[in-house]
Amino acid sequence: MKIRCGHHIHRLRPGCFLLSLSLLAVCLLKLVSIKGSERDGVYVPPDGVNASSPRGHRYDVNCTAIYELDPVEVGKALQIRRRPAADEDDASTASLTSDCRAFMGSRGYGDAPASAAERSFPLAYTLVVHKNAPMVERILRAIYAPHNVYCIHYDQKSSPAFIRAMRNLAACVPHVFISSKLESVEYAHISRLNADLNCLSDLLRSAVGWKYVINLCGQDFPLKSNYELVAELRRLNGSNMLESSRPSPLKRQRFSFRYQLRSVPYEYRRIPVKTAAAKEPPPHGIEVFMGSAYFVLSRPFVDHISGSRLAKDFLSWSEDTYSPDEHFWATLVRVPGVPGHVPRPEADISDLRSKTRLVKWNYLEGVLYPACTGTHLRSVCIYGAAELRWLLSSGHWFANKFDPKVDPVLIQCLEEKLREKRRIVKT
Repeated sequence: MKIRCGHHIHRLRPGCFLLSLSLLAVCLLKLVSIKGSERDGVYVPPDGVNASSPRGHRYDVNCTAIYELDPVEVGKALQIRRRPAADEDDASTASLTSDCRAFMGSRGYGDAPASAAERSFPLAYTLVVHKNAPMVERILRAIYAPHNVYCIHYDQKSSPAFIRAMRNLAACVPHVFISSKLESVEYAHISRLNADLNCLSDLLRSAVGWKYVINLCGQDFPLKSNYELVAELRRLNGSNMLESSRPSPLKRQRFSFRYQLRSVPYEYRRIPVKTAAAKEPPPHGIEVFMGSAYFVLSRPFVDHISGSRLAKDFLSWSEDTYSPDEHFWATLVRVPGVPGHVPRPEADISDLRSKTRLVKWNYLEGVLYPACTGTHLRSVCIYGAAELRWLLSSGHWFANKFDPKVDPVLIQCLEEKLREKRRIVKT
């Protein structure tokens, strides 16, 4: 199975799992019992929204109680989820960002103090996105620090309103820019990898002396504050954080045959389709490893790869493979001599070890982690509010997937918890 925004597995003790199921059952019972216009005396503004907040739509919930899995508060979050979502779309974000002074004043960019440790350790981000401008803006705000730098790559096929919103964001927010080269991104195609590479090339030319680069997509969200993330990245001491495992026989099919981009009569419309033509071996005697599309890379590693003939040849060889972004980085990090390289004989770096992304797969729920309280998309959980505590206690840096149309309360509570963390940072 594939996830375009990385994947990760987290172990959960059986007792915790049973407790989570019990709490979920209680919450569902509470949801059924909540009725009446005042909803048991708890006032909720029309559509569950407090529109007077300068940071956008706010729901009348107690996030600390949700974190503690209080059944009544989780039940309220479930009830809010049943009502129509707040009316935010690409056009509304484009309109909001058209007045930079009003937008920056209302959204709180750069409000939080940054410690000296953070300022001396700037980070870079690539955001490869194609839809849902309100969510992209929330991700950017959650990871934003004025001393960091951010490259946005939008799909050339995106709607005009989405493109306008992204360009407005880049015009308004310092150290945010649009990739100088844009791709028409196709699922599992080399164009997805090229989008990140285009941003990395631009970031290397940035005046910001960033130490690490992190790539995100439009359904990710941070679980750590910038301060916490910097502390963890310092401990990497120049090594990289990404998956890198020996491929299974099934995964080997992805790069053992040539793939051609073809039209298909379902969701993605065009995807790489396997042909009968066998691929030649990879150049330079490279041993191929598998991982995910998502990484945390040191600047020396990115510098090295950008000028490496081996990397360029490997990229060219990968053009007609399936989902090359899932083997390109995982393989290059194993090449002897690259900065922060992982020796080839070393054990697999699986999604159990990498902190880059926390994801729930439906076929592992109840085995390695508690049940999804949101919904599923292609076997991946789109989280619900009852997973707030589990997400924040996982130890991971980012998670996927989030969607405000599935559960707006969870994203609001994650934002609130991140703001609480930022407020206690000593400058």
